[in-house]
Parts: sequence; C-alpha cells; structure tokens
Amino acid sequence: MMTKVGFLPEETSSFVGRRAELARLDTALTTRRMTTLIGPGGVGKTRLALRAARAAADRYPDGAWWADLSPLYDDALLLPTVSDAVGLADHTLRMPVEALCEWLSDKRLLLVLDSAEHLRAPCSHLLAELITTSPGLTVLVTSRQPLGTRGEHVVRIPPLPVDGAPDALQLFEDRLRASDPHAGLDAPGDRAAAADICRRLEGIPLAIELAAAGIGRHTVAQLATRIGTRFDAPVDAEDLTASRLDLLADDSLWPRRHRTLRTTIGWSHELCTPLERLLWARLTVLRTDFDEATAREVCTGGPLTPDEVDRALQGLVAQSVVQRDGTCYRMLDTLREYGRMWLAELGEERAAADRHARCFLGLARRAHDGWTGPDQISWYHKVSDTHLDLCAALDHLLAHDVTGAQEMAGRVGFFWACCGHLSEARGYAQRALESGPVEGPHRTRLQWVLGVAALLQGDFATAEKYGALCTAIALYDRDDEGMLGATYLSGLTQLMNGEPAAALEAAERVLRMTETAPPDGGSAAFGPTASESGAFGPTASESGADPDFDSGFAPVESAHRLRCRLITVFALTALGRLTESWRAAAGLRRSCERGGEYWTRSYADYQLALIALLQGRPADSAEHARAMLAGKHRLRDSFGIALGLDILAAAIAAQGAGTLAARVYGTGHAYWRMVGHPQRGTPELGAVRETCELQARAAVGDEAYQRAFERGQTDNAEVGLAAALQSEHQL
Repeated sequence: MMTKVGFLPEETSSFVGRRAELARLDTALTTRRMTTLIGPGGVGKTRLALRAARAAADRYPDGAWWADLSPLYDDALLLPTVSDAVGLADHTLRMPVEALCEWLSDKRLLLVLDSAEHLRAPCSHLLAELITTSPGLTVLVTSRQPLGTRGEHVVRIPPLPVDGAPDALQLFEDRLRASDPHAGLDAPGDRAAAADICRRLEGIPLAIELAAAGIGRHTVAQLATRIGTRFDAPVDAEDLTASRLDLLADDSLWPRRHRTLRTTIGWSHELCTPLERLLWARLTVLRTDFDEATAREVCTGGPLTPDEVDRALQGLVAQSVVQRDGTCYRMLDTLREYGRMWLAELGEERAAADRHARCFLGLARRAHDGWTGPDQISWYHKVSDTHLDLCAALDHLLAHDVTGAQEMAGRVGFFWACCGHLSEARGYAQRALESGPVEGPHRTRLQWVLGVAALLQGDFATAEKYGALCTAIALYDRDDEGMLGATYLSGLTQLMNGEPAAALEAAERVLRMTETAPPDGGSAAFGPTASESGAFGPTASESGADPDFDSGFAPVESAHRLRCRLITVFALTALGRLTESWRAAAGLRRSCERGGEYWTRSYADYQLALIALLQGRPADSAEHARAMLAGKHRLRDSFGIALGLDILAAAIAAQGAGTLAARVYGTGHAYWRMVGHPQRGTPELGAVRETCELQARAAVGDEAYQRAFERGQTDNAEVGLAAALQSEHQL
C-alpha cells in the first residue's frame, strides 16, 4: 500500500480475520463522530482502518478520504496534508484552518488520519475545530495512543488470535505464498512449526510478515528454531550486533508486546547483509514513495555503489522491509523508525540529509528545465507527488545552504502555485528571500514566484509590487527571459485589475524587444495572419496543428515567452478585438502543441472557447472548453478546471440545453469552492456567464434549473467533471 492522500489507497495484499473488530468499527462509525484505533506498531491498525473505511464509504455522500501522516516530520505540513486529502486547494489569503473548516462545514464525509501518534497534540487541536464546525464529518484515526480529543471513542486493536483461531497461521501462509506461489506448509511438521512461530510472535501481523519473509533463507522448522532461540536468549546490552531497540525492552517502559515486535525487527535486521542494513538506514530520509533512481541518488556512498543499492533494495523487498508496488517503493513507518535509529548510531544523519537535499534540488532543476517540453505532465506530477520530500529538502537547505534553498524554492514555486500549494510556494519563497543572499538570479526568480503566488491568492498589490521589481531588475541586467517573466506577472495583474490596454501594450513591446525568430512564421505576438485563419478564425475542428505549418524551422519557445504571448491573447479578447485574439490564441496553441506544453495550451483553449462563444459559435466553444478541461485535468489544476467548467456550461446553455448547462454550472461551483473563490475568473467572463445562465433558466424553468444545478454541486467533483467532458453526446 503506497503513500497517498485523497480517496482510499488500494489494498495490495490479502486481508485476514478481524471480523469482530470490523463489526465494532462499523458500529462506531455509525454512532460516533470520532474513533481512534490504538495499539502498538505493527498490530495492523492501518489495514483495519482501510478495510473499515472502504466498507463504510457508501454511507458518506461526499466520500471517504485518506491522509497518511507518517511522513510528516513536524506539524507545519499537517494542515496542507489534510486539505489535500479532502480535495481543498485554497487560493485565498485566509488562514488555512479557516478555509478547511469552511470547506467541510456542509459536507458528509469520512476522514481517515493514519499514523497520528507523533502529532497527537496538533491533530487533537485540529480535529476539535473540524468536528465543531462540520456536523457531517466523521473521523477515524490510527495512533499508538489516544489523541485526547473531547468526544474521542477509543478502540484498542489486539494482535491476531493464536490459540483456537486460524487467523495468524493464515496470514503467515498467505505471505509465504505471496513471495513464492509454490511455497506452502505441506512438509511434515511445517504447519506445527508455523503455528509455533505465530505463538512466539504473539499474533502481531507485522512480526508474522517479517518472519514469513525469512523462509527464503530457512525452512519453516529452522525458522521456528531460530526465533525460539532468539526469544529465549537474554539480551546482552554490550552486544551492538543485537537489536538496539531490544535495549528498550524494559517491562517498566514497554509492554511485552512492544518488545516482541522490536525483537522481531532486530532479528530481521540481523538476517540482512551489511549493505542491506546500511541501505535500510539511509532510506529512512525519504518521506514519500520512491523509485530505484531516487534510492541510488540518496543512498549511494562508501561501500554502497549504485549497483549495490539496486541489489540491496531487492533484498529488502524480499524480506518485507520495503514494500514494492510497480516501480514505486515504500517503507512502513515502524521499520523506518528502526532504520532512523541505526542511521543515528552510524553517525550518518547529516550526510544522509545532505544527499537527500541534493537529490531533490536536482529534481527541482530538471523539472524546471522540463517545463516547456514533452515531459511537462510527468514533471508536474513528480513535483506534486514528492511534495513532502521537497519541503524536507527545502527546510534542510534553509538551515545549511541558503543559496541552494533560494534556487530550489524558485524552481518549484511555479509548480506549487499551479498545483494549488500556494501557501507553501509563498511561504518558502518569503523565508528564502529573508535568509539572503540579496542578489543573483535565484533571488529574482523567487521574487517572481512570490508575485505569482500573491496574484493567484487575489493579493494584487503585492503582485504589482513584485512585477515592478522584477521588471526593474531585468532591465538592469538586460535579461530577456526576465523581462518576459516580469511582463507576464505585471500583465496578468493589470488584466485582473481591468486594465487590458496597458497589459497588451507592455506585452507586445517586450515580445518585439526579445524576438529572435518569428514563431509560426508570423508576428511573435499574434501568430498566423488573417488570411491563414479566415475572417473570424478557424472553426474548432480546424484549430489543431497544421502539418505543413508546423513542420518548418520554428524553434520551441521558452515558458516565459509563451506565457507573455498568453497575456496578449487575454488582453485582445478583453478589448473586443476578437479576430486578432483568435489568430493569436490559435498560433499560441500551435506553439505549445509543438513543444508539448500543456499548461499554457489549456489557457489558449480557454480563450478560443470564449472567443467562439462571443462570436456566436457555441458548438466550437464547447469543443475548445473540453480540450481545456482535459488538459487541466491531466495537470490536476482545480483552478483551471473551475474556469473551464464555467465556459463549457455557458456554451452548452447557448445551445439550448438548459438542464445540462445547469448541472455543469453546479460542478463548476464545486470546483470554485475547492479553490476558495466564488466564481472568480477573467473580468470579461462575468457578463457572458450571466447571459448564458439566464438562457438556461429560460429554457427549462427555474425549478428544473435549480435541481440540476444542485445535483452538479453535490455530486463527487470527479464524477461531475467526467460527465461534463462527455456531455456533447447528450446535446
């Protein structure tokens, strides 16, 4: 089961027993607002919570959502993680807890917080606020101890029974067959030996899984003997080859069950080769799922060569220390704790953190360089999926390498702004700026990121300030790319402030100043000429890439240049110069398509949809709106999806399909709430949206319109979006 937030993780191995516990949990989820599963590490709390949540999910109209808290190294990322888990990507300047409370206030959903023990106080405080303000919220928590929240219902999870029930033995056999389909307990004495192993391990699921993984090197009988010897022998506190956690096995400090698991982990550790043990320790700096390339980059050094990392990683998988799902790997938090202890024992904590920070600084550089290119989508997802590792690396760099921190925050900041992590983008940019140095390209990029994040949060004054500052620096440095980026920031601010003429004049001037080769064979700002596009621009079916036109010499343009061209498109539309705007948008879309750029291309599609609607071509408008939505969905851009749904609903309404338009408007409203804005888009969209909404109401009547709107608003947002993308078949 891999780390993820939102919805419920997939179960990747069999689930054994627990009927009584599942029945108790089902009752608790029906009658209690907050339930906490408690028990020692490895007892199976996570699997039980997942199975119970999946069984109960249909009772919650707004879904069941999952947040894995184990990778969080402090409470700073608790709120963003929970917000991600429930689908909130707030773009406002509100306090994050206020936004989360408002988002959940009218929802009926199940929220599962897994592995909360290291954040008990902040979790308790947060859940107290959420439960008070969200009457439809039910919370299920897993923790080694109760959180202490008022109204908390505690359910203690025991190990699997080992006497009179087959569950523990069934788990052992299942895991044995999972590692080797031909393995089993068929030899004489095997079943009795396996039962003895389960009794020795007191039915603790993780301990049983680790033991089953050892069968590859021993027979079942040999394994039972070794475990028996291990558990019967006294611990020598001077023997550093023994499990260091065994030294904590004092009955006054740890219940016996804790000692059993720690002894089992120590035994598994001893079965590892020295290089596997070293890799186990070094892998613990990773917070999220990782691939082999990341493991090599973070863990290589000394005796661990890249090839040895690969071999040792497969060895840890074979012993169930690391879990594998396709190309991704993950370590359970209980085993990560043990590895961290050994990392400290080896004196490698700082070196491991340095390698980790270098690795993710490198990822930030490659992602930044790959923004305009065929891998944009995969880089976008990589930055989103490694968010916690990037934050950890940034925190380390802020403490030990401020120049590196400035570079990293600047390179991932725009990704974070687009992914909806605006608070983190702005917060880290501000911290890096305040840490120094006071000059250089990394600092200038940080100021640009800070301005973009402020703009997307609706803080136009701050955006204007940093747009002017970036412009002045770029002029002083004679930096063409800097000028293009600054003009994008300033131009977008002017557009949002209702000043399209000023935005157009500045964008056209800078595009001319920085032009090296005319893209698309025509003006840098406007693309093909009117004769190439027709009097009112091409129809939607003609607006794709022209093979003859695109097969020439035009180079792929930089991200800043494409974004600056986007300003001209928005400004021309706002000024009512629709023929020019269509040509500019179509040319920009071709440039993006040639380079594999999706983010800017989707906004070009948005403008083509708006222009077509203004020109009285609603079918073409809907086609472009769906193209925009498809791109924004691939990028997981909730703000862009909200914009696209509004223009699609307007296009559908203009075709006379009032009920369908109302439902799409409702889905759009759900996405606007997701980003914290009441239908905020470009100024020229407001009048169009209002007109088309009136058309839809007139077509079907207020009552039918309202029913369809509420359906779209209350449906699962992903389901509503999928319906909107297919709605052309229902017109």
